[in-house]
Parts: sequence; C-alpha cells; structure tokens
Amino acid sequence: MNELTIYNTLKGRLETVRFELTPENTTWFDDSETSDIYRIADGFGGLLIQETGYTHPILIGDVSRADIGNAEQKALDLLREQD
Repeated sequence: MNELTIYNTLKGRLETVRFELTPENTTWFDDSETSDIYRIADGFGGLLIQETGYTHPILIGDVSRADIGNAEQKALDLLREQD
C-alpha cells in the first residue's frame, strides 16, 4: 500500500490515504504527452482522477470507471464540473 495525498471533494480538502493502484482498480492512459488524464482508479466509494503532470488525484464520489466507460474525456468532464 502506498500513501497518496488526494483532494477529497466530499470533504473539500486534501488528505493522505493509503491506497494501492493495481491493474484491477486503475486505468492508465498511455500517451501522457497528448492526454489530459494520467490515470483513473476506483476507490473510497468513488473515482480518483489524476490529471497529467504533478497534481493530486481528485476523489469524486458515487461514480466508477465502469460508470464512465473508462473514458478519458468523461473523466475530464467530471473534473471540469468540480471547478
């Protein structure tokens, strides 16, 4: 298990959590040069979305990778809704 600092939209703050990114719970987007999203992962009852570059993953509750079809654009749309 790794410690990650995430932005929890449910609590409105950063927090450090223990989480293991595995092929079973994570989708990586390979072409990080042209991708806006680095990875998405199911966890903590929601979806962790990490943008390309040095950013904290953002937890959005009540949604999963399956709900958005593992789609990078849909993950990006979810992030934009948080702004």
